Amino acid sequence: MAELDIDLLAISPSDDLRWLLGFSPTADERACMLLLSSDDESFVVPRLNAEQTRVALPSTPLEAWEDAAGPRRALGRALESVDVPADSAVAIDGAMRADSLLLLQGALTAARFVPAAAVLAPLRAIKDAPELELLAASARTADAAVRAGLVACVAGATEFEVAEAAAAAFRGAGAEEVLHTSVAAGPNGAFPHHHTSGSRLQEGNLVTIDVGGRLRGYASDITRMAYVGEPDERSTQVHAVVEAAVQAALVVACPGATCADVDRAARGVIAEAGLGEYFVHRTGHGLGLSTHELPSIMEGEDTVLVPGMVFSVEPGVYISGELGVRLEEIVRVTETGCEILSNLTRDVYVAGR
Repeated sequence: MAELDIDLLAISPSDDLRWLLGFSPTADERACMLLLSSDDESFVVPRLNAEQTRVALPSTPLEAWEDAAGPRRALGRALESVDVPADSAVAIDGAMRADSLLLLQGALTAARFVPAAAVLAPLRAIKDAPELELLAASARTADAAVRAGLVACVAGATEFEVAEAAAAAFRGAGAEEVLHTSVAAGPNGAFPHHHTSGSRLQEGNLVTIDVGGRLRGYASDITRMAYVGEPDERSTQVHAVVEAAVQAALVVACPGATCADVDRAARGVIAEAGLGEYFVHRTGHGLGLSTHELPSIMEGEDTVLVPGMVFSVEPGVYISGELGVRLEEIVRVTETGCEILSNLTRDVYVAGR
């Protein structure tokens, strides 16, 4: 905050708050925010969350407010206690509701508001040893979910049924939350963010299974491919190109390289195969408490990789009306290179073999 001339950090219930405090109250329409200055802190909380917050954070000063009274006075008292200038630079987390931000702006009319990511994202991007252990454990639950999803990929099953098999396996492996179970069969795979549907898997379908969960707060994310029937030549060729792109990116993902270097390595392989126009997203994203956080593995991102960073490597090829192939690994940067958190092969799973 000092380096960036930030006077006040205002953080609502979010992964940022959980990272700072180890606790985040339930997020709803009620204004709730931690105010942190260089010397002081105050936590504005609705009354219904006050007791739980006191138990979780016994040394944090609270300003609780009743529904009938509204949060304005409690926010005013909190701002007085943290004692920041009227023309403060205030950093706001990206998850804060617009109504809470408007409330804060109304109380600090001369302040300048900036994203809190400038302060927190670089700190969250480098994981410590306990975080790395939790991410590895979370990845194991995702492996279990993928295995169950792959086995469920049989002709006649719906995308929903495959997704539910993965979700049940997440819970069986100990995950406390299922974040997403995206299943896309056949032409649906051409949509990178397909909404799992009642579409039935058919012989000849290539199926994308992209799942993520949460274990003790830390997220997982992985994508694998299945085939219903014997893989055809086109699917096999595209899968081989995406696999080569993953391998190229993994070679480059080491200390001293930039995020853009990793992206170029993956993108170059797909472009060389004549499929560059079908790779329509960045190569990866950071992972931690949030499924998507910094660093972003993309062109123009010159952040230098250092040990402790964790991110996805997930190149893909999406051909409208035909198929989609994406392979996703979560890797952590080590002192000498990178380490994959999953234990699953990236080979196409062929149903019934």
